[in-house]
Amino acid sequence: MPIKVRREDALNYHREGVPGKIEVVPTKALSTQLDLALAYSPGVAEPCKEIAADKEKVYEYTAKGNLVAVISNGTAVLGLGDIGPEASKPVMEGKGVLFKKFAGIDVFDIEVDCKDPAEFVKIVKALEPTFGGINLEDIKAPECFEIEKALREQMNIPVMHDDQHGTAIISAAALLNALELVGKSIDQVRIVVNGAGASAIACAKIYVSLGARPENIVMLDSKGVIRKDRENLDAIKAEFATGRDLHTLEDAMKGADVFVGLSRGNVVTPEMLLSMADNPIVFALANPDPEIAYDLAMKTRPDVIMATGRSDHPNQVNNALGFPYIFRGALDVRATEINEAMKLAAVRAIADLAKQPVPDAVSRAYGDKTLSFGKDYLIPKPLDYRLITTISPAVAKAAMESGVARRHITDWAAYEVELQERIGIDQKLMSTIIQKAKSNPKRVVFAEADNPKILKVAQVVSDERIAHPILLGNRQKIEQIAAELHLDLSACVIIDPAEEEERRERFAQILYQKRQRRGVTLYDARKLMLDRNYFGVAMLETGEADAFISGLTKNYPRVIRPALQIVGARAPMKRVAGMYILHSKHRTLFFADTTVNENPTAEELVDIIKLTQRGVQFFGFEPRMAVLSYSNFGSAEGAVPEKVQKAVALAKERYPDIIVDGDIQANVALDVQLLRENYPFSELAKEGANTLIFPNLESGNIAYKLLQEAGGLEAIGPILLGMNKPVHILQLGSSIREIINMVAIAVVDAQRRNKVEEKVNT
Repeated sequence: MPIKVRREDALNYHREGVPGKIEVVPTKALSTQLDLALAYSPGVAEPCKEIAADKEKVYEYTAKGNLVAVISNGTAVLGLGDIGPEASKPVMEGKGVLFKKFAGIDVFDIEVDCKDPAEFVKIVKALEPTFGGINLEDIKAPECFEIEKALREQMNIPVMHDDQHGTAIISAAALLNALELVGKSIDQVRIVVNGAGASAIACAKIYVSLGARPENIVMLDSKGVIRKDRENLDAIKAEFATGRDLHTLEDAMKGADVFVGLSRGNVVTPEMLLSMADNPIVFALANPDPEIAYDLAMKTRPDVIMATGRSDHPNQVNNALGFPYIFRGALDVRATEINEAMKLAAVRAIADLAKQPVPDAVSRAYGDKTLSFGKDYLIPKPLDYRLITTISPAVAKAAMESGVARRHITDWAAYEVELQERIGIDQKLMSTIIQKAKSNPKRVVFAEADNPKILKVAQVVSDERIAHPILLGNRQKIEQIAAELHLDLSACVIIDPAEEEERRERFAQILYQKRQRRGVTLYDARKLMLDRNYFGVAMLETGEADAFISGLTKNYPRVIRPALQIVGARAPMKRVAGMYILHSKHRTLFFADTTVNENPTAEELVDIIKLTQRGVQFFGFEPRMAVLSYSNFGSAEGAVPEKVQKAVALAKERYPDIIVDGDIQANVALDVQLLRENYPFSELAKEGANTLIFPNLESGNIAYKLLQEAGGLEAIGPILLGMNKPVHILQLGSSIREIINMVAIAVVDAQRRNKVEEKVNT
């Protein structure tokens, strides 16, 4: 199902907190008077003089080499048309976000109040000293062709109109692979292009560059087939005018091998599809509705190979597969332009990557272990972390070989490492978890459903098919809040425990049986089942829900108590622990125990170590654990170092496969060079730690909260380890994003447990 985006959600996303989606942050220290003097006057004069003497040094002393301008005049914004430069700004900011996320490229968005092509060219040309590259966006045809051509001729930095070339590059890669699968040659196939806008023209041109014969391409616009005998035909369309006796799309489709739709939804009928050649290739790229619905096309022609612009069908033609990495490669060799050779290099790199074995991490992200080159996998997935290290080097090499590079890369292995560091491969952690959750959504019960945040989360996870929400609370109150927030909760189950007498009695009996020798009477159990935390956990215990979420408005002990009493801890350890993920651009760290065990003994620390190992592996990482202290391998005496040393020794004895060491100070555990120089004997000296085990609750809790607030790291958690079933407790006052992350984790946790149970049962 496509993601539903509601007006109020979109507006809130853009205006809450700091308005907009991007900001400028300093890259150098600015904490002392000396720093300020170096950053500005008088120190800034020195790089100014260097650049004045040699303009190329602007790349050495400023951000120009990693700075792209996303420029529009707002004349063709998405499907909204000519809405003006101010109204286009959210889109341009969004493009900047994608540049940064996928390729580590900084962006200034520039909205220009100018519709005259010549004047627009003059304005953009004057910006050349500032930027390393220009991404033109949402400029209407045919002016966009004239503008891009003029700027490419006049400027000595890369210029690309992504609306033209992005779709062309991605669809060309898909076309090459589709033709390979059906055993057809690009110079022989008959191609129908429905649409004659910027992207359609660019697609046709790049297909010709790859070997397609112009006489085999039929292009249509709103008036029908573009024919040579049409009057007042502009030069751009004339290039693809046909002399054949064809007038309608129905005429053009007969015997065609390839259909590329860049027009509007539902214009291709089953009859048209049936009239195509054997093993037809259909790229129905109109959004949100393709030119022919995917399911209808597959039902009509089982031999069809199909791509769309949608993420809920195979082979999504998504521009994000191309432009960030193309500009990355161009910037890194200081290319003077993005030429045809660079575009074709990107096409072939994308096509080739789809033929490589898909890494487990990518398969997990999409919940599909069967991903492999074939009719349902023509091009890589957008979250494939190999895109940057595949496309950018290919583009950079093409720039060098075609003579437009001003800087040459010689150490390609080092360049690959540099590319990975620019984006931080670990950034995709939660994207991977969310995609995995979407592959098999589970029933998640929310105990605090009368809270606006929880209802907003329920809407999102339901719409995006991350989970199937079960909302506990007073039905009238929930529906009132939903109406005030303009939410549609029709897909959510609402349960008021006060109205569920039979269920409460059944759940009370379960609690009574489990706790009757712990001071809980049947009367107590019945009373407790009016508490939504007890009721929700009982639903989980009886299989009426797959996961449980609570804690947004109540303190941790009040929420964990019902879970421990009803669901309990997993044997044989019968221990639970809390873990946080602390995440930055460059690394992901795991902290435990930060929420449960106040002052664990050495024996209890061993259990926490083992639970944490499983928890870290759940997220696809191999844990390298440091058990922390104020001492380094016995350098100081005290109860804490002695406890930690004993715990580490016991852990190594019981679990020899675990990488764990201590006692050790936190900074040493994370500093590989310091470890190698001073403690080369440590198991952590090779790569450093990625998992920190704290000696007590106070140190762990203080550490993660300091790093979250003062260090600017993103915290994911708390993640409850060791429970018999998926129970996850929110941090008090969690944001909507944090709650969605926890829901996705809970769903994937439930998926994993189901698989384990299935193996045991078989």
